Amino acid sequence: MATGFGGEVATYYARHRRGYPPPVLDALAAAFRLGADDTVVDLGCGTGQLSIPLADRVGAVIGMDPEPDMLVIARRTAVDRGTANATWVLGGDSDVPALSRLLGGGSVGALTVAVAIHFMDRDALFQAARPLVRPGGGIAVVTNGEPLWTQDTEWSRALRGCLERMLGHPVTGRCQTDEDGRRRNREALVRAGYRYEETSVRYDAPLTVDDMVGGVLSAMSAERLPTLQQRAALAADVRDALGGVDVVTERVTVRLQCGILGS
Repeated sequence: MATGFGGEVATYYARHRRGYPPPVLDALAAAFRLGADDTVVDLGCGTGQLSIPLADRVGAVIGMDPEPDMLVIARRTAVDRGTANATWVLGGDSDVPALSRLLGGGSVGALTVAVAIHFMDRDALFQAARPLVRPGGGIAVVTNGEPLWTQDTEWSRALRGCLERMLGHPVTGRCQTDEDGRRRNREALVRAGYRYEETSVRYDAPLTVDDMVGGVLSAMSAERLPTLQQRAALAADVRDALGGVDVVTERVTVRLQCGILGS
């Protein structure tokens, strides 16, 4: 996995990235029959958007990320919320084989990868995870909607235009949340010997201009962050493009691509 999402980027991530509604956690628990005896590894956990609520459903969660600043915020958030069964580990997808020693030979109910698979080697990861996962458990690749600048809505097109004016070039990155990215996930899970299932959860939620801008900044590496003046100008430009509207509605589709080991 790549690093570079520390410092202010980690703060933007914690403040402006969406969490996951209860139906997403229900779907994960049902797919892998997760319960109080299970440990779940959340790989590329960021600031704990999935790890922390998932800890309420299982015995323990191991949040793993290559960026120390992300883990610092995740741990602080877990402490503030009284989550005592989460452990935070520095590492990326290439470190997954070492988890077997950390687990003392035990198994995990699931390994989740939420909004981070585009940084990882799918084939190597899915194979490496097999010895760690109990029968009936597996891997869940989760996407939390589409990037804010790629959605087919008036507000998203306005945001994209403002962002392209600031950066001086087209903005087309989809973070592999599109059909091609899902196809890659599906094919890699099947190649690795998992039984494939897919489900989705849809919901509407308010989205402020500050969250739009903060969400965009959370997707940039620290060295590419615009200046404070440019960030303020971007927010003003977006508000102007939206005719002074400060809150819109985002229609979010959370997709869960599950690879399940035979029980």
